[in-house]
Amino acid sequence: MVSGKPTIVLVHGAFADSSGFNAVTKRLVADGYSVVAAPNPLRGLAFDAANVKALLESIEGPIVLVGHSYGGAVISTAAEGNTNVKALVYLAAFVPETGESAQALVEKFPGSTVGESLKPVPLPDGQVDLYINPTVFHPHFAADVSPAEAALYSITQRPATGAALGEPATGPQAWHTIPAYNLISGADRIIPPATQEFMAQRSGAKTQVVEGASHMVFVSRPGATVALIETAAQGAEEG
Repeated sequence: MVSGKPTIVLVHGAFADSSGFNAVTKRLVADGYSVVAAPNPLRGLAFDAANVKALLESIEGPIVLVGHSYGGAVISTAAEGNTNVKALVYLAAFVPETGESAQALVEKFPGSTVGESLKPVPLPDGQVDLYINPTVFHPHFAADVSPAEAALYSITQRPATGAALGEPATGPQAWHTIPAYNLISGADRIIPPATQEFMAQRSGAKTQVVEGASHMVFVSRPGATVALIETAAQGAEEG
């Protein structure tokens, strides 16, 4: 860790990987932060959270934990009980209450295209991997990213199992006890802005709306994303 600053841990969501955080990471490192991009298995909510939790336990000193999309559900469980986690930052993310799944939350308000966007791939164990169909990745998932860049992200996306997206959160959720910050993507076609606003308000998060931003707000608007993460980090330092 550098000069007393918290470590920033970035957790990607479904249909993505950590490469989407490249622009954000470059800015955070340039500003003197240590950054860890956590691998999110995308196999099941409890399983994924346990993996991220183990990584968090290996990090010394204060942590600001950041999650995008389904990664928000993962960090809400993974941070519980870890006193080093000083802030939670949600980027166009799910902020579930105990008993809620990503699938249930995405259906809470109208406006999501996720159902019509999914391309299922049956697995040998009976599970199903879900991808965003590359033909709609740009308009539905990343409308404010250039077509060429969106095409690359559609190719390198990582699938989530259907079980992961449908698995309810269990146990206490960390946002009840850890300060939360929420970046809402104002033109999101995956998690409707109304759903994001509902979850942000419920969690008591300090909230910023990025008008016109797609679900890949951290890619298209790295400046706004870094600004909110650093606000959370400064709050952690002061706390």
